[in-house]
Amino acid sequence: MTVEKLRNEGLIEPISASLPKAVRGIRRAQRDFSSAQIMLPIDEEWTYTMAYHAMLRAGRALMAADGYRPKGKAQHRTVVVYVGSRLGSRFRDLVSDFDRMRRKRHEFVYDFERPIPHQEAEQALKDAQDLVGAIASLIRPRRS
Repeated sequence: MTVEKLRNEGLIEPISASLPKAVRGIRRAQRDFSSAQIMLPIDEEWTYTMAYHAMLRAGRALMAADGYRPKGKAQHRTVVVYVGSRLGSRFRDLVSDFDRMRRKRHEFVYDFERPIPHQEAEQALKDAQDLVGAIASLIRPRRS
């Protein structure tokens, strides 16, 4: 789905593009990622959740840099779709992992009987690092 289609369907709305807000969002995503790494030996589920939130914050930072924000219900899904449209086919698998993490994190938060195995938490960290890095590289060139 393209950015224009997201706009036409009322899933995103234009705002003033804000590079400072985007940079703050990326920095916060990086802190979330660092916290998730620290949490891994203690709590796999929370590691997974924080890794997902790092990805979500990075996606919202990209939207802010582009002058958009999600609107209405299912905002997390909208961020995933937006990120996929901006990163393109080269990152299709990573965005697919981001979407899977979105659904699984939702289950963990609302269904207390869904544990996250250690290996899956480790993979979430790797995916978060890759996605946050890819998004940061899109935002960084605009700084100068």
